[in-house]
Amino acid sequence: MRLARSIAALLLAATALPAAAQDVAPAQVAAMKKLMASKSFATARASLDGDYDRIIKDVITLTEIAAPPFKEETRARAYLEMLRAEGLADVEIDAEGNAMGLCKGTGGGPLLVIAAHLDTVFPAGTDVKVRREGNKLLAPGVGDDTCSLPVLLAFIRAMKAADISTKSDILFVGNVGEEGPGDLRGVRYLLTKGKYKDVDKQFISFEPGRARVTNAGVGSKRYKVIFRGPGGHSLGAFGLVSPAYAMAAAMVEFGKMPVPTEPRTVYNVGIVEGGTSVNSIPFEMAMTVDMRSESATALQAEKDYLFALVPKAVTAENATRSTVKGAITAEIKAIGDRPVGATPMKSNIVQTAGAAMAAAGVTPRFGASSTDSNLPMSIGIPAVTLGSGFETERSHSLDEALILDRPETVKHMAIGLATVLSLAGASVK
Repeated sequence: MRLARSIAALLLAATALPAAAQDVAPAQVAAMKKLMASKSFATARASLDGDYDRIIKDVITLTEIAAPPFKEETRARAYLEMLRAEGLADVEIDAEGNAMGLCKGTGGGPLLVIAAHLDTVFPAGTDVKVRREGNKLLAPGVGDDTCSLPVLLAFIRAMKAADISTKSDILFVGNVGEEGPGDLRGVRYLLTKGKYKDVDKQFISFEPGRARVTNAGVGSKRYKVIFRGPGGHSLGAFGLVSPAYAMAAAMVEFGKMPVPTEPRTVYNVGIVEGGTSVNSIPFEMAMTVDMRSESATALQAEKDYLFALVPKAVTAENATRSTVKGAITAEIKAIGDRPVGATPMKSNIVQTAGAAMAAAGVTPRFGASSTDSNLPMSIGIPAVTLGSGFETERSHSLDEALILDRPETVKHMAIGLATVLSLAGASVK
């Protein structure tokens, strides 16, 4: 009870992310309208529209190259060749597996990193053949985030078609490791260990959707909690301690964790495993847990709660049954850690993204999510995640679908391109 009260106090003290105002500075909206009204941008937008069928073809090509977590190599090589075909400089796959290429600027601005992730959630062996039904393309991974990869290529072609130069270098990246077990390993390497780690930079990741400006990162901590004991026959060894009972007790207490609604904080037991047969006391059981919050303080409180309850469950089981053949032990293994982060509402990158939408007559939706932008946000790099223009259905399911709606998709691609051009200091006529 004392522990619950202390956790509740910590959570109440946690600083929630401020609700993002929906207004964008009028001066930035006016500047964005001027950019969008230019002949250069009109040519670039026409290029996006004319490119639509090619984008769809590239979506299909990449979707049908499986990219399970930690097995993105084949898709990365294919995307590398697509980047190379656009004439970028320094085209390469780095040590972590990210495929990238540089569009050189004239100089004078921070590097702008534009990323979409290569990996999907689906395991090796999943049928990724794309089929068309009406106005939809269906296949595992066709949306998240495969559909965004060709949009980045279309941005490059649109800039070339309009002869648009930028002050900043723009690094186009197909990164690995965004989904679950990847734990942001691609962006983590790119920004903290790769060749661009010490360069002044801004960061945009693109995901399916429209009108989204993700300027806050929901952090997560994931653990596999393993309970071990002597095991034995359910009849002959009856009375010995059991990892199953220790885990069950821990799970019940985990489900009682007090969490705030603001900042939004959640938890889940996603996997329960162990045992060998119905008539055996298991020698090992495990539960895999996921904890998430928009607040670093609340997320730490969740971790502290878990780490306090596990030894208590072990002690209780060892006191309840016999330890003559050995006692229950527990191990808590970290399997994922996404940092909490935020880019201030008044920052230039957030204002620019919102202004591009407002200038196009779209109301921006600011908010928090768990994306590649968590990592740069957490280390002070201005970052947002934006919608790449495509709408999807049933993300992360075997019947994931990409909606084919050319006018709206091109409209929102153009908004993304305008954001990129403005942040990179584009020269337009």
